[in-house]
Amino acid sequence: MKRIVILGAGTAGIMMSNKLHKHLAGSEFELSVIEKEDTHYYQPGFLFLPFGHYKKKDIAKPVNELISKGAELIKKEADRIDAEGNEVLFKDGSSISYDILIIATGARIVPEDTPGLKGELWQKKIFDFYTIEGASALAEFFETWEGGRLVVNVADNPIKCPVAPIEFCFYALDCFRKRGIGNKMKITYVTPLSGAFTKPKASKMLGSLLEDNGIELVTDFFLGEVDNENMKIRDFGGREVEFDCLVTIPLHSGDPVISKSGLGDEFGFVKADKNTLQSVLFKNIFVIGDAGNYPVSKAGSVAHFQAEVLEKNIMSFIKNEPLKESFDGHSNCFIETGRGKGILIDFNYDTEPLPGTFPVPVLGPMKLLKESRINHWGKLAFKWIYWKILLPGRKMPISAHMSMAGKKTD
Repeated sequence: MKRIVILGAGTAGIMMSNKLHKHLAGSEFELSVIEKEDTHYYQPGFLFLPFGHYKKKDIAKPVNELISKGAELIKKEADRIDAEGNEVLFKDGSSISYDILIIATGARIVPEDTPGLKGELWQKKIFDFYTIEGASALAEFFETWEGGRLVVNVADNPIKCPVAPIEFCFYALDCFRKRGIGNKMKITYVTPLSGAFTKPKASKMLGSLLEDNGIELVTDFFLGEVDNENMKIRDFGGREVEFDCLVTIPLHSGDPVISKSGLGDEFGFVKADKNTLQSVLFKNIFVIGDAGNYPVSKAGSVAHFQAEVLEKNIMSFIKNEPLKESFDGHSNCFIETGRGKGILIDFNYDTEPLPGTFPVPVLGPMKLLKESRINHWGKLAFKWIYWKILLPGRKMPISAHMSMAGKKTD
């Protein structure tokens, strides 16, 4: 028998396992999934956890319940990939061979790489919300917090879900207004970007929304250190921002196994072709989701659209056919803006977010680059779609390739 190994059972890894097993049943290929963790989290829910909208149990499921029974789940921790020998080596000294390897190891935060960030105030006055531990600690802190200077800071890019820090600002303001302490809050969004977002039209709109809501925007700020004693963040140029509560989006990197295996770039993300999703170093290695060094947002929608492409390219590879499917960088994101409203953006490698309607021209029902209540409900409904459609590998009625239908270019 031959074997396809999927390294990682996050969003991308689970989707690929469930898509591929349907093709491999009765074939010469076995399918194995490597994952050391027992629990899978719906990461978009981390945004809502600090404000009591979700509890931990609402966004967690056992990994073994999410992967098809047709795939073998290996609950071990990988140490490195021997790409020359077509093996994944485990920390317990064992190994597994593969004919095709799909790397889905995701991205992780590394707060320890910034001086002072994991100092004495860590999870006391300094929190992340990109991990279950950080979001849970922040939820406990917010239960009794009476306001002050709330600073939301992105250390540097790339990060997972680039719109999440902006969403946090809006959602925090809305929630604290409802608690009656909105007038005791000063929220500052501190980013290394030159605007609120990477794309011009979206950056302009989001920047205006921040201003309209009284949220200060500090740009071109690359976090150099955190002064725990004086409760300040400081950039490499010496600029300082004071805080009473710091919500940090720390530096990100790929899984250590990638760098140890010689497959990654300087941040530990796998070097791969941005269209075929194939490793640039080894033809039988493919990369999906946050693990790749693709010039696109590290977001769940990207993994979903990539999975549609990779499913077909893997089957072509098995048949020794050219890889015909090409990923165009398609990404779409709901942006929570508070007050029961949200924004939807849809873009790819070549096209920035544009106004219009989605997914059907004129009819929508979603509005692009515009606040609406249906966009807010779309974001909340996505949790059901995630568990019931995306992770099981079912087909969504949305093309993996971005469409210009319904978009306004002038």
